[in-house]
Amino acid sequence: MFKIKTYNAISIKGLNRFPRENYEVASDIGSPDAYILRSHKLHGEALPESVKAVARAGAGTNNVPVEEYTKKGVVVFNSPGANANAVKELVLAGMLLGSRGIVSGMQYVNGLTHMTDAEEMSKLLEKEKSNFAGMEIQGKTLGIVGLGAIGSLIADAALALGMNVVGFDPALSVEAAWRLPNQVGRMENLQSLLARSDFITLHVPAIPQTKHLINADTLKVCKKGAVLLNFAREAIVDAHAVVDSLNAGHLGKYICDFPEPILLNRPDVLAMPHIGASTEEAEENCAIMAADQLVDYLENGNIKNSVNFPAVSMDRNAGIGARITFSNQNVSGVLGHVLSVLADHKANVVDMVNKSRGDVAYNIIDVETAPSAELIAALAKVEHVIAVRVI
Repeated sequence: MFKIKTYNAISIKGLNRFPRENYEVASDIGSPDAYILRSHKLHGEALPESVKAVARAGAGTNNVPVEEYTKKGVVVFNSPGANANAVKELVLAGMLLGSRGIVSGMQYVNGLTHMTDAEEMSKLLEKEKSNFAGMEIQGKTLGIVGLGAIGSLIADAALALGMNVVGFDPALSVEAAWRLPNQVGRMENLQSLLARSDFITLHVPAIPQTKHLINADTLKVCKKGAVLLNFAREAIVDAHAVVDSLNAGHLGKYICDFPEPILLNRPDVLAMPHIGASTEEAEENCAIMAADQLVDYLENGNIKNSVNFPAVSMDRNAGIGARITFSNQNVSGVLGHVLSVLADHKANVVDMVNKSRGDVAYNIIDVETAPSAELIAALAKVEHVIAVRVI
């Protein structure tokens, strides 16, 4: 029986992916095998030794101490792409709101409560409507920083709306490149993208390398009057630098999902209450993906969509005695040492796979007969081995 501890309100459709005959799922549970969570911050919390994996029902994992968990052999999963459509739709709404005086115009209309004559109101609005004029997005250039699941969807939609689209992503994967429409112009650097874009939308993770990616220096490169959209992470943009650029009349508007006190009550800022992935469909999709990944890892040792371990998968073969998985520091000689220990204990290896990612490696080994406790203890003592499991 596997035990899953939940944090936050996880969609019931996701929780139902855990078969009740094999899983106990609760928010208050002792010795959990895994966590599933959304925004709950795990930094500073004690981690039970029983925890083997953490699944974040969402894309970002800045609420999880990933480096600390990696050293303990705990696999951290996220749910990339599960909320991509929800974010894409809000970005499109943000672009449209930012291109015209829609919000300010509606606020003006709702302030006319003193008027009682419809004809008089109509005449007034006809006179005042030029104050809320804007521009069409057709024919304008959209610059997308980060061309992953969300960025590629936005590129598709923007092209369909008649926009020119350019993109920049130094870490573009082969899979993401295949998803990307061929009409997207690839920029060699961030500065080139900023200089030619009427709208700029950010879709990169919040990591040390992207902290304040948009700052006083990069904002100077932006096209005068450009609209900046941030529906990725708060830390990517220096809000004080944005305000300075707005005050100087260089940046046209800032539209974001991460309000800060300095951004409030400005006509050139549209700040939303972190609702990018807050749709019923997105929450369900993220929960389902996170749960499925935990089930596959706990039952088969397979890893997909981990932020700290390599992607590893191996089919289960009928008649195999057991599956052994182990993680280790990515140094030479560890796998050879493990195989020699297996040979010393007469454990016949039927199939295996070994993958590495940065400083860690992960291995799945199918053996003909179930290993003894003595063998597992010997494997755990191999130098540089972090964690060993028998499935």
